[in-house]
Amino acid sequence: MEIPAVSDLLDRLGAAPMLGNTRAWAAINSGTRNLAGLKTMAGTLADAFSALPGDISLINPSPAESVASDGSVSAIEHGRHLVLSVRPDAGVRMLFTGHMDTVFPADHAFQDQHFLDDNTLNGPGVADMKGGLALLLAALKVVEASPLAGRIGYDVMINSDEETGSFSSAALIADLARGKVAALTYEPALADGTLAGARGGTGNFSIVVHGKSAHAGRNPDDGRNAIVAASDLAVRLFSAKQDELAVNPARIEGGGPNNVVPDLAILRVNFRPASPEAIDTAQAAIDSAIAEVAADRDVRIELHGGFNRPPKPIDDGAAKLFALVKESGADLGLEIGWKATGGVCDGNNIAAAGVPVVDTMGARGGAIHSTDEFLLIDSLPERAALSALTVLKIAEKGGL
Repeated sequence: MEIPAVSDLLDRLGAAPMLGNTRAWAAINSGTRNLAGLKTMAGTLADAFSALPGDISLINPSPAESVASDGSVSAIEHGRHLVLSVRPDAGVRMLFTGHMDTVFPADHAFQDQHFLDDNTLNGPGVADMKGGLALLLAALKVVEASPLAGRIGYDVMINSDEETGSFSSAALIADLARGKVAALTYEPALADGTLAGARGGTGNFSIVVHGKSAHAGRNPDDGRNAIVAASDLAVRLFSAKQDELAVNPARIEGGGPNNVVPDLAILRVNFRPASPEAIDTAQAAIDSAIAEVAADRDVRIELHGGFNRPPKPIDDGAAKLFALVKESGADLGLEIGWKATGGVCDGNNIAAAGVPVVDTMGARGGAIHSTDEFLLIDSLPERAALSALTVLKIAEKGGL
């Protein structure tokens, strides 16, 4: 069996309703905390992806927690995650991932779409990633219309919490990645088509410091100042930064009246490790700083959070997948390049499961996470063809 001609791929994709889907889906507010909007979005996507063979499920989110400004810990609610499983018994299987949530909540002023010109659509989530989901669906329809379809199986996972770290879907991603030959994720490419290559990791922590209150004038020495202890922690953690580890103490919350020694403070800190070794360095710095400050300041400290996105290097498997995407691009007349980035996404989680992944297979666009977000409309059929051809090459080869 042969891969369909490139011209045939483009003809089929040109007729696909990608722009219509993008606009309809971007009109549904699905900010990560908008549970009603996410429910509508999940149902809409389930209907759309039911055009593909296989079984669709809406998976309940795993438990996730949040630390409030008063130090209390509570569960965070998330929307359900969509999973489509096609030919689960196939010898060669892939994973395709995307997210239905955006960074724009229901009460955000940015809700409408506007054409900036004939090829540029401005709107919430049009690039990140309603457009990516639309072109993924179109690409998989082309794959299913090919005689090669029976050679490959796949799972599609569209989560509801990627924009806030995928805490309620991380276990699902790891489970679905298991045994896959490769994965494609539909974060937007840069406007010029450049893909993200290696990515650093990230870890977010809330460190709760419990001190002891006292009168600031009458008996201050009887108190244990939680703000001072949290500040000491921030300085110690910041000193752990190095070439492969960025450290950002971002916020200290707590305190009260000027005449009271504060007995509670919460330090929010972000780490950006560039390697697994940097995670070990960061964890050692966290453990050491907490132990030392607790002893020196006579306070009790609780640590919440973790490294939710491991670093994503370009290993041999990823290099092979990038080369295949580049080859597919050349067949379509596209020059495909990639570069390292400090951003993180579900591609980090997939790579941590040992699966080669290219995680910017979505539409070309830019200014994401802002009211200037835009989608380049001609990239929808272009990038859908790139995905379809890459998948069909994997099906033909039986692997990378």
